[in-house]
Amino acid sequence: CLAHDLGNPPFGHSGEQAISSYFSEGEGSKIKKELNTDFWQDIIHFEGNANALRLLTHQFNGRREGGFAMTYSTLASIVKYPYESFIAGDKSKFGFFYSEKESYIKIASELGIIIKENEPRRYARHPLVYLVEAADDICYQLMDIEDAHKLRILSTTETKELLLNYLNTKQLDRAKHVFNIVSDTNEQIAYLRSTIIGNLVKECTHIFTENEATILNGNFEGDLISHLPKRSKNAYNLCKKVAYSKIYKAKDVVDIELAGYKIISTLLNHYISAIQEPEKAYSKLLINRVSGQYDIQSGDFNQRVQAVLDFVSGMTDIYALDLYRKINGQSLPAI
Repeated sequence: CLAHDLGNPPFGHSGEQAISSYFSEGEGSKIKKELNTDFWQDIIHFEGNANALRLLTHQFNGRREGGFAMTYSTLASIVKYPYESFIAGDKSKFGFFYSEKESYIKIASELGIIIKENEPRRYARHPLVYLVEAADDICYQLMDIEDAHKLRILSTTETKELLLNYLNTKQLDRAKHVFNIVSDTNEQIAYLRSTIIGNLVKECTHIFTENEATILNGNFEGDLISHLPKRSKNAYNLCKKVAYSKIYKAKDVVDIELAGYKIISTLLNHYISAIQEPEKAYSKLLINRVSGQYDIQSGDFNQRVQAVLDFVSGMTDIYALDLYRKINGQSLPAI
């Protein structure tokens, strides 16, 4: 669960879109003919989950073979979409880059992961994927609602109404009792959040164990959340609807996404230009800024482009912003 988001670039999912669109419709589209077809599909559908598998398994310069040397089960459990970008379609969801294809095939073979019938390039999910996915969905859904309340995007009344929908009669009575004792609204919301997480964990555990045989034979449909009991499912879907309409489209959130697009496209543009003409003085300055673990001076242009993506996608939001300002002459280190 901690590992599956490691591959997300700066600015999260909007960062993924920024990288993809840079190559599919931006300046990066000019190098399409210079790149391997499979690698091109990877970068126009850039996926944080696939990048996480690369981070954990790839031998970067100066690092040990096998990357983090995790167990195959741990690695398989973060591959939510066990197929390559070639068959991702418009959804831009896939589980491993072309560069890690052989690694995933080895993992799948050792673990006995089933290949889907009539789909030779698509695998069934490893059973643990369902638990990782449920944990992720439960946490981000509820934490986003709680954070939106703290940021005053959602009112206390609206937040409570959303969360109380999860509770049964006994839990509602208990919540009223707690609210009479605890007056701090943030603590009240935190109490509801922890109660709901406990409920959802139990319900998802039950769904998993009840469907174990179907999960193991690769025929389980959907995710665990989609099989929740009616009360929880309705409450979850309502929270999801509100999150999309009021949180993810909030002005401040959209402004950060706009800035993220500009920052990422600018960094990519400078570094792609640098690896195309590495002999230039400015290119040398940019390349010298990259950590030695990335193979940015490889003789293979595909590998140089991937090294740029490794470098940029590995940045935090603050680091990306800082480098963007320095490249544009808007910031200097203290002298």
